[in-house]
Amino acid sequence: MYDAEVHFKNLYDTVPRTYEFHETSREGFLTWQAAFRPKLREILGLDNMESDLADYVPKAEQLEVLDLDNHFRESWYLWVEPTVPLPFYLLRPKEIKDKVPLVLTPHGHNHPHIYAGIAHTASEEEHMLAGERDIARQAAVEEGYIAIAPTTRAFGETRTQAAKETDRTHSCRDELVHGMLVGRTPIGERVWDMSRLIDWAIADLPVDADRIAITGNSGGGTVSLFAAACETRIAVAVPSCYFCTFEGSIGTIHHCDCNYVPGVMRLGEMYDVAGLIAPRPFCAIAGRDDGIFPIDHVELAYERLKEIYTVAGVGDRCELFIGEGGHRYYKAGAWPFMRRYFQK
Repeated sequence: MYDAEVHFKNLYDTVPRTYEFHETSREGFLTWQAAFRPKLREILGLDNMESDLADYVPKAEQLEVLDLDNHFRESWYLWVEPTVPLPFYLLRPKEIKDKVPLVLTPHGHNHPHIYAGIAHTASEEEHMLAGERDIARQAAVEEGYIAIAPTTRAFGETRTQAAKETDRTHSCRDELVHGMLVGRTPIGERVWDMSRLIDWAIADLPVDADRIAITGNSGGGTVSLFAAACETRIAVAVPSCYFCTFEGSIGTIHHCDCNYVPGVMRLGEMYDVAGLIAPRPFCAIAGRDDGIFPIDHVELAYERLKEIYTVAGVGDRCELFIGEGGHRYYKAGAWPFMRRYFQK
């Protein structure tokens, strides 16, 4: 009798991974990275996007500035491609005396405004505060950084009209299937957006280009990990409730369609992808009781990633913070780690 689980497990066990990490020297590590990163960018569709948009120059438009008690919150669009005005919130401390760190806070499968500290209903406020999801507000108010809370493509204003009319939170499947027809992926498009925001911020804001971080929960953790793997201007990566193994999470547990990149496991496992972030500091945040990114697979992935960082000569820059709860953000794991590398 056919057993799907046995079949899928056999695929994961037998398909060769071209860039599975086996190096033992720093020189080997550097050679491995130089070969792997271009292939990852290729399967994400970033090469296609760069080619298709080679002559395009993004433009930004400010919509609103709110003077709040302890920070400024601005609403913007950035046209990341001619047909995509990407909404984002820009949060600034009240006083900026010198260039400060920039923190990108991509959100997961919830509403974009929550990361900026905005709740439209009592249930949203409870969801935001109980899970410490007002991440951009934390960055600006509690840490004194400039924060960008972007809309993740297929959410908010970038949903399809059908999703808006039926009040669906996202239209990720639509993004996936249409993108695949032209050689794109949702993760690749979202990584593209992070790079365009970095371009704009460096050019137009008082940010320190050497102190750029990215952190987000769940789907925001996905964007954080892949963006940092592809975008070397990101100096510190803190993905929350995503870092795991592909096999133990999206490969065996039902997840949103946007998580899937055709052929990624022919290149490597998730810890190999995260290895592209080394030698830059990396802290994975996990919930001990996270039901969709199981902690045993998180710990296995962390041990493998720690080996990569050790071979790279920076084993002390790779950490795992485990929160005593479920699938949510744990700010105690993020800001002390980031602060350590952002202090001058």
